[in-house]
Amino acid sequence: MSLSSTVRQLPKALSAFIPAVLVASNTVLGGTPASCSNPQLSCQNTTAIADTCCFNAPGGQLLQTQFWDTNPPTGPSDSWTVHGLWPDRCDGTYDQYCDPNRQYTNISSIISAAGQTELLDYMNTYWKDYQGNDESFWEHEWDKHGTCISTLEPGCYTDYKPQEEVVAYFQKTVDLFKTLDSYAFLSTAGILPSTTNTYTSAEILAALAKPRGVQVSIQCRNGELDEIWYFYNVRGSVQTGTFVPTDPDGAKSNCPATGIKYLPKGSGGTPPSTTLSTVTTAPPSPTPGVPFAGRGTLPVTSGGKVNGCIISGGTWYTTGTCATFTAATSGTGFTLTSSKGKCAVSNDVLTCASTVTEPTVFSTMDGKLVYNGSSGFYTSSVPTGSIQASVSVVQQATALAIGWKGS
Repeated sequence: MSLSSTVRQLPKALSAFIPAVLVASNTVLGGTPASCSNPQLSCQNTTAIADTCCFNAPGGQLLQTQFWDTNPPTGPSDSWTVHGLWPDRCDGTYDQYCDPNRQYTNISSIISAAGQTELLDYMNTYWKDYQGNDESFWEHEWDKHGTCISTLEPGCYTDYKPQEEVVAYFQKTVDLFKTLDSYAFLSTAGILPSTTNTYTSAEILAALAKPRGVQVSIQCRNGELDEIWYFYNVRGSVQTGTFVPTDPDGAKSNCPATGIKYLPKGSGGTPPSTTLSTVTTAPPSPTPGVPFAGRGTLPVTSGGKVNGCIISGGTWYTTGTCATFTAATSGTGFTLTSSKGKCAVSNDVLTCASTVTEPTVFSTMDGKLVYNGSSGFYTSSVPTGSIQASVSVVQQATALAIGWKGS
């Protein structure tokens, strides 16, 4: 049994002293991943690397993210749980849903068919959905993030066996998680779940940085600690490369400086408000700014040319009059409002309506509307005549970009 597979069986006080660099096991399933001689470290290149089977690009920084769910509680009372493994573009932005042909709905079956029952048993304990729908949660993480890891492309395998890259994704995520005992890291520094004690952001960040020598990002909900993001660059492929701990690539902590609650599981606290379709907390988007300010319209670009605009309900319309939106600063981003009401991405679809109570905070990059670090929006087909098309953040047949025209 490998070191990475036994770390969580060690006394918690010892698990804080695990090796800083994780070297991947060379054990693979089915086909053989690309053989990488003298691989380069991701996010450190100064020129483009052509072989993306041995170099993770554009998603070169990998985040192993973890949850602390208290209401309802998930996983063991003395352990954080797995959220996912996310590829970032080395600047805090990222791609998502990169291959609709590999968006699978049978993760458990895929893992079982590969004979990896031990992996599946571990996931059933430590990779939990707060709504109790683990299978859908795993599907979401693979579809949204796993399909965007370049070194897991089927073409990177010799004698590829269908879906073996799915097993590699979940195995690698679990292997990393086993070396990152967040509960032990915190408890070693005297930071323990409590209904009365509170902690500072500096205390928590220092405790989590000490075992690895680099910073992490922590996330809070209503002042309650509920997520940790660990960052790595990778030398070689995800399957067989070396994961090197690194500082965050742009994703910042959102917790307050003081008064942070770290509640025991089952003691109450703020329940997650996200639905399954938006369960992933994405890294912060690029800095907002001009041109999304004041009043304006949202022209749509598709196929390299401007074709219609977003109308008041949030749908794409290629004929008629464009709707006027108001962009208002909100924190580090901005919200959009039309005559129909506030706008939000709800169940992966852009919607503007009076029933929207919590508008989405958007950003902008290169003059385009950005949601969760990506300027990519999609629909099933280009609308014609009086037809309106729903605009989704999930990859579909037709890609589009949304701009701004001030009025």
